[in-house]
Amino acid sequence: MSTVENNKVTFLEPPVDFDWTALEDEKKVGNAEQRATMEKAYEDTLSSIQEKEVLMGTVVGMNKREVVINIGYKSEGVVPISEFRYKPELSIGDQVEVYIEKQEDKGGQMVVSHKTARVHNAWGKVNSAMETNEIITGYVKCRTKGGLIVDVFGIEAFLPGSQIDVKPIRDYDQFVGKNMEFKVVKINQEFKNVVVSHKALIEAELEAQKKQIIGGLEKGQVLEGTVKNITSYGVFVDLGGVDGLIHITDLSYGRVSHPEEVVKLDEKINVVILDFDDEKKRIALGLKQLQAHPWDALSTEMNAGDKVKGKVMVITDYGAFVEVAPGVEGLLHVSEMSWSQHLRSPKEFLKEGQEIDCVILNIDREERKMSLGMKQLAADPWSEIEFKYPLRSKHTAKVRNFTHFGIFAELEEGVDGLIHISDLSWTKRIKHPSEFCNVGDDIEVMVLEVDKENRRLSLGHKQVEENPWEVFATVFTPGSAHEGTLTGRAGQNFVVSLPYGVEGTVTLKNLKKADGSKAELEEKLPFVVLEFNAEARRIVLSHTRTFEEGEEAIEAPAATGKRATRKEGTGTSVKSVNEKVEKSTLGDLGVLSDLKSQMETKERDGKSKKADAEDEG
Repeated sequence: MSTVENNKVTFLEPPVDFDWTALEDEKKVGNAEQRATMEKAYEDTLSSIQEKEVLMGTVVGMNKREVVINIGYKSEGVVPISEFRYKPELSIGDQVEVYIEKQEDKGGQMVVSHKTARVHNAWGKVNSAMETNEIITGYVKCRTKGGLIVDVFGIEAFLPGSQIDVKPIRDYDQFVGKNMEFKVVKINQEFKNVVVSHKALIEAELEAQKKQIIGGLEKGQVLEGTVKNITSYGVFVDLGGVDGLIHITDLSYGRVSHPEEVVKLDEKINVVILDFDDEKKRIALGLKQLQAHPWDALSTEMNAGDKVKGKVMVITDYGAFVEVAPGVEGLLHVSEMSWSQHLRSPKEFLKEGQEIDCVILNIDREERKMSLGMKQLAADPWSEIEFKYPLRSKHTAKVRNFTHFGIFAELEEGVDGLIHISDLSWTKRIKHPSEFCNVGDDIEVMVLEVDKENRRLSLGHKQVEENPWEVFATVFTPGSAHEGTLTGRAGQNFVVSLPYGVEGTVTLKNLKKADGSKAELEEKLPFVVLEFNAEARRIVLSHTRTFEEGEEAIEAPAATGKRATRKEGTGTSVKSVNEKVEKSTLGDLGVLSDLKSQMETKERDGKSKKADAEDEG
C-alpha cells in the first residue's frame, strides 16, 4: 500500500492481524469493522477527482509514443507524446496539467488529455492577456494564406502577414519553427478565433522614434535610408524607424517608366528632405536633387542648327520627346518630321526607343526647352519646284484626302497639290470628289499653277486629255438629233446622258411625249439640241421638238455657220454620226478626234474644189 504526498511515495504497513491465508482462499477477510477500516484507509490514499476538470500531475514515465502521468488516483493517465511536441525538453518528474475526460474506460483505465487541458486553460489566459495588454510567447507552427499559424497556450492563433513586422515581409517561411512574442489583438468567442500581432510590440517604440526623428528633420537635409518598398508611383525609404516617399518624378532628371529602373529593394541610398508634415508624419524625399541638373551640365557648344543624335523617349499625338543628352529632352513636333503639308500621326514616323538623327531648331537654356527637327536633314522639295514640276508638265500623283471643293494629291513626300473639283472631268458634273476616285488611288495630273512662296500647286486631271468639247461642238450642233437617257434631276431641269459620257439638260415642258405622257427616269428617248455652249459646258435639249415639227425642216447650222434646211440626205448623215457615237464612251476620244479630222479634211477639200472651179471659170 502506498500514497503520494508532496511528490513522494510512502508505503503503509498492513495490519498485524491481517489474515493473508484467508485472502488467498477467497474467504471473507476479517469482520465488517475491519473491512470498513481498510477501505477508508485505502480511499484516504487516493485523490478526489471529477470528470471534466483540469488537474496537475507528475510525469512518472515516458517512451517514444506515450507519457505516463500520475495524478494521485488509483490508475495513472496515459497521454500521446505528440501532445507535448511544443515542449521537447519534457522529462520524468515534470509537472503537467491534464484534463479528466473519464475516470475509467471499459478497461478500467483513466482517460486524460494534456492538449484539452491546455486549450481549456488557454482561453482564460488569452482573454486575460488581451484585457491586460500582456505580452505572450507563442510557437510558429506553419505558414498559411496571408500569414502564419501560431501555437499560443495550446490554441492555434492567426498572425497576419501585415502584423509580423513594421516593414513588409516577403519570406514568411523564415519564421516557421521559432518562438516569438505577441500581443493578442482580436478574439472571436463564437468561432474560437484568435488574432495576434508581433508588429504591435514594436510600434510603440517606433512611434517614439518617429517623433524624435521627425522633430530633428530639416528641409535640404541629406540622410541615408534603405529602400523598403517600390510601387508604380514611387519608392518608400526607411530612414531608421520612419518612412519617406520618393515620388517617381524625383528619382531622376530623365524619364523613368518604373522606379525599379533606378533603385532596388533593400538598397541603401542617400536622399534629401524636400518637405515633411509633422501632423500627418509624411516625409517627401528626393534622389535626383543630389545631382547637378543635366541642363546645367549641357555643353555650351551645342547650339541651334547643330545636328545631334537622340533617343525617342515618348510619343504623343503632337510629336515626340527625344533625349539628346542624359536628362535633356527636346520636342520634335510632327510638323518637323516630314516636308509633307498633311500632318500625320508621329507613330507613322517613329517608335519609342528608336535612335534618330535630328537638328536643333531652337534652344532656350533659361527655360530649359529645346525644339528639334528631322525633315531638315533632307532637301526641301520646294527649293527647285519650278524646275522639277514646270507648268503644263504631266505626272502621276497619289490621292491623299478629299475636301468638298477638290482633291489633295501628293506628287512626292512634301509636295502636294490641289485638283479643283471642276478640273476632274470635261464631261461629268461631279458633286463630291469621292464620286470620282478613292483615297490612295493613283491619278494622272497636269501642273496648272506653281506658287513657290506659299508652297502651293494647282493641278488638273482633265487637262491630261484633249478637251472633247471642241469636238462636241461639231457633233452636238443645235438642231441635231441624238439618243439620250433620262438619268436624274438638277434643280428645275432634268439630266440626260448622251453619247461620249456627256450630259445635257432638258426642261419639264420639253419632256412632253407625243401621246401627252411624261418621260420617266432611265427612259431612253430621242432629243434635239437646242443650245450648245462649250465654255459653260452646257447642252440644252428637247424631246418635244422631235415630234412637234414632224417631217418639217429642222434647222441646223452648216459648216460655214449658216442655217440650212435639213434634207433627207442631211438626216441620213446625222443618223450615221449618231450610230457611231452611240457606241462610243468617254474613253473613245480617238473616235471624236478621227471624226473631227475627217470633217476638217472634207472642209478643206470643199474649199479646194471651189477654188479650182473659180479658176476654171
